[in-house]
Amino acid sequence: MTRKISKALSYWLRHAPEAGGLTLDETGWAPVPDVMAALAREGLTESRADLERTVAESDKQRFELSEDGARIRCRQGHSVEVDLDWPAAQPPEWLFHGTVERFLDPIFAEGLKPMSRHHVHLSPDVETATRVGARRGDAVILRIAAGAMAQAGIVFRLSSNGVWLTDAVPPAYIARD
Repeated sequence: MTRKISKALSYWLRHAPEAGGLTLDETGWAPVPDVMAALAREGLTESRADLERTVAESDKQRFELSEDGARIRCRQGHSVEVDLDWPAAQPPEWLFHGTVERFLDPIFAEGLKPMSRHHVHLSPDVETATRVGARRGDAVILRIAAGAMAQAGIVFRLSSNGVWLTDAVPPAYIARD
């Protein structure tokens, strides 16, 4: 059940709020009562405890509830226009990106691009990048020279679940780990 709820939340809160009858504010938040009504309409749950369990147990901590518990949002990965207001931060020297073999040629030719999302997502460690890359097959881990990128003036943002975000990663900063 939690997996189905997570998939619905990810879709509505990142890509198609209208599919759930939701309206996101400018920073991506949706009112929890509206989300609960959408989950009930889909036959997924009517239980606030199920929603809270889904938020707590999300493998990548995709979701967050506001401090007062009245709103919910996805932390990153949006294709709809939102300003998540993550602060600019100094990255560590190295970050990591999980992908699969079939994407390597374009990555090494053009760099990492956000594609349909707002940012490129980078992981703080090889283990997390491996989990991300393995969603599409045998994971290939790329080492990103984040410290050098920051010295060159490229801005990084850090989301509340530890995912590093940047607009793009030029090929010169990418190596196969």
